[in-house]
Amino acid sequence: MPKRIDKLLIATHNEGKLEEIRQLLAIFGVTAISAADLGLPAPEETGASFAGNAEIKAKAAAQSANMAALADDSGLCVDALAGGPGVHSARWAGPSRNFNAAIEKVEAALQKAHATQPFKAHFTCALALAWPNGEAENFEGKVFGQLVFPPKGTLGFGYDPIFLPDGFARTFGEMTSEEKHGIPRDGSVALSHRARAFRDFARTCLDRRESS
Repeated sequence: MPKRIDKLLIATHNEGKLEEIRQLLAIFGVTAISAADLGLPAPEETGASFAGNAEIKAKAAAQSANMAALADDSGLCVDALAGGPGVHSARWAGPSRNFNAAIEKVEAALQKAHATQPFKAHFTCALALAWPNGEAENFEGKVFGQLVFPPKGTLGFGYDPIFLPDGFARTFGEMTSEEKHGIPRDGSVALSHRARAFRDFARTCLDRRESS
């Protein structure tokens, strides 16, 4: 693997994820190009885990564009729903990515399961960095908390408005991007699942510098 990365293909068509990853990469001066920018199709996500799906997307993009690609697969895991929606988090939002409907589906599932508060849950993010030769590295981050209803906040995306991280009084949907990521310039702090996975990725891949 090269000791320094200056440009990365982000293997996602999710604008929310793309914007968050671009903000995180900007700290390191890395230029982000999206799969949508290059007109790359989204591969079928057949993995049984977040890491498996992230690697599928990263490898497909890296081979198609012949450049290093970073992919994210993440989702909400609810204890009372046996870890669901989990890897199917995006599917619960349907083809139109209607996460308001997905949130309603989560609430209905909790009611059907006769779950009682606190509704413990966590977000998981798996990042995969792949190269055109098929090599890949994986990184994972999690953040724990509980679900709150009705949804609160209009910031963020996905299930953010119902996720209250442990130790905080506001949902991800009520936090600015800077608050949600919790990453200062030195990368020493990370709050969100994506920021935590990215921190490990950055320490392994982006902090490398040429020795000469």
